[in-house]
Formats: sequence, structure tokens, C-alpha cells
Amino acid sequence: MTRNKAYPTPPVDLAPVQTALTDFIAAIAAQTQGGTTATAEKDKKRQALVKLLRKLAAYVQASCDDDLPTLLASGFQAPAGRRAQSPLTKPVIASVDNGHTTQLLVKVNKIANAKSYEVRSAALGTGGTPGPWQSAGSFTNSRSMTVTGLTPATTYAFQVRAVGGSTGYSDWSDPVSHMCM
Repeated sequence: MTRNKAYPTPPVDLAPVQTALTDFIAAIAAQTQGGTTATAEKDKKRQALVKLLRKLAAYVQASCDDDLPTLLASGFQAPAGRRAQSPLTKPVIASVDNGHTTQLLVKVNKIANAKSYEVRSAALGTGGTPGPWQSAGSFTNSRSMTVTGLTPATTYAFQVRAVGGSTGYSDWSDPVSHMCM
């Protein structure tokens, strides 16, 4: 940034930034010998350096006018781009099987980028009309989910949706029905 026409008045003189960097590197070297005092000193030096660099980074961002070559001429790097988020695919229930009494086992096909799955159930009334949907749980470690607390000789409809970190939720799967034994 020294003598760079795009950045004529940095908010921080560059000499103290270089000094803070040198002090931080020395504190890292001193920490290799161990001790909480050395770690505390290194953390203090790091915070001082980061404070100066953040001021400079804000100045560069405001001054470069979104021009990449001008930004790069400052010595800072461009921020990493974010991956485009795509919606999660709607799950497909592979099967619903009998478990122990009052339990049914719901299995779902794998969904890319799913972190967990949520299941909901509804008892089917006369004419196969589902009653109110009830949460049957969230499952993070398996695509084979045991739903408990069901009434024997009652037919239930199940739906599953995928949960995927930053992409949110998928649509609910098509319902699949099965009688609890």
C-alpha cells in the first residue's frame, strides 16, 4: 500500500502494522517453550495486529470501489466466494416396517447434503383421511428412523423431510401408510 495512489490516506500508518506483525511472530516463537504467560502474550499481540489489519481492510474495501485489480494492489486478498445454495431434494420413503409393539421403522433414501431428517406422522381416520400431523422426531445419525408411542392396529401416514445445514429444509416427502402391529 506504500505510495499506492488508490490508497492515499490509510487510517493506520504501515510502520506500526509491521511492528505489530514482528511482535506477533516473536510471541509465537516464544510460545513454543510453553506456559500460560507466553500464550497470553501471544494472544495479546495477535489482537493488536488484527485490530490494525481490520482498520486497513475496511479502508481498502471502501476505497477500491469494487475493482478487483485495485483491491489486489493493496496486498489484501479478495474474499472467497460463496457456493451457490441449492434446495435439498424431496426425500423418498424407501419402506415402513414393523418394529416392536407400538413402533414402526421408517427408512428413507439418502439425500445429498442432508445433515438430518425429520419425521412426522398422522393416524389415518375413516376413509384414509389423515388426522393432525405430529412430530415423530429428528434423526441425525441414520436414515432408518424408529417411530415410537404408536397405537397397535392403527394405520399411520408418515412423511420425512431433509434438513441441510445452510440450505434449510426440503419439501415433505409423499406420505406412506402402514399399520402398527
